[in-house]
Amino acid sequence: MTKDMMVKTLSEYFTKKGGVMDLVEYKSQGNDVPIKDYIVRKSFGSWNRVISVMNKRYPVSVAPVEVEKPKAAPKAAPKVAAKKKVKVESKDGEQNISLD
Repeated sequence: MTKDMMVKTLSEYFTKKGGVMDLVEYKSQGNDVPIKDYIVRKSFGSWNRVISVMNKRYPVSVAPVEVEKPKAAPKAAPKVAAKKKVKVESKDGEQNISLD
């Protein structure tokens, strides 16, 4: 199998699966993959180089998935902050002053 055939096969597989996978994801697919990862890496040198060549020769085109936005939940009433009390000492005794 030539490098070009490997890259084309991977591109078609990634398109079918919904996007480009990293090496861990690709390995986790088990026997469902069209080419074993070690064969591809042996031919190209590294997984990143495989992905780079694939994106240049046969880019993976995945249709964007439309996700419905959930309806906005009613917002809760804002919490009222507690008033801060400051003690001010004067000559004739302590006074409590509340700040807003």
